[in-house]
Amino acid sequence: MKHTVKLTIVTLLVFSLASCKKEKTHAEENPLEKYYELTGFNTKTIAQNAGWYESSLAFSPLVKGKINALTIKIPDVNSALKVTIWDYDTKAALRTETIEVAAANTQVVKSITPLSLEKDKKYIISMNSNDWYIMKKPDGSDATYPLTAGNIKFIEYRWVDAVSGTPKFPTIISHNYNAGDLSFVFQQTE
Repeated sequence: MKHTVKLTIVTLLVFSLASCKKEKTHAEENPLEKYYELTGFNTKTIAQNAGWYESSLAFSPLVKGKINALTIKIPDVNSALKVTIWDYDTKAALRTETIEVAAANTQVVKSITPLSLEKDKKYIISMNSNDWYIMKKPDGSDATYPLTAGNIKFIEYRWVDAVSGTPKFPTIISHNYNAGDLSFVFQQTE
């Protein structure tokens, strides 16, 4: 009888602990710094009021996850900078957010309603701006894509001529520079 009571108590404790087990939460990550390290793009030039372009990074998550925030740093103020997440294959705009950049040369982080991303699916994040930093290798040579920064695989840098405030799917691929600083805060969900 004592053995049955002990076994019952142990079983109840195991089930109780199992039901209280918290779901694992993954850390958030911003892959931009690692991207610059891997490309070797460490020479910065400022482009200010230099014509309107849609500058972007094509990427693919290595795990299922979500974008929780957008990050941007430009060399001028912009009260309505447009950042768009695109489906790489269909060219459909999945989400466009407006970010207020109130101070030049200051990173802005804008929390957004989480945007779910599928593992191994290709996406593009772009900004519509006439101000940016041009990041290159000191010798101007190409970066080798794809490259992996945490849970994000970067496929290429893209751009296209644009119009102020009107997001446009970037179609021109360049491997010898990046016009940013544009990124996102990613979190694995499973």
